[in-house]
Amino acid sequence: MNGYISVRDAAARWDITERQVQKLCVEGRVKGATRFANAWAIPEDEPKPTRTAKVKPGPKPKTKVEV
Repeated sequence: MNGYISVRDAAARWDITERQVQKLCVEGRVKGATRFANAWAIPEDEPKPTRTAKVKPGPKPKTKVEV
């Protein structure tokens, strides 16, 4: 298809694994990516998605109480 690349091509271009590209597509982080049967079609001019850091909730840090 003209204007689209495969998961393999995107992985090579973005220097990540094919599985990571598939996960990005499933999560909706690759704009314009469409799924045809069991293959993804990714726009060839689409840049690599940036990492979005999520802060995991955890225990609050303990504070020292001075007497």
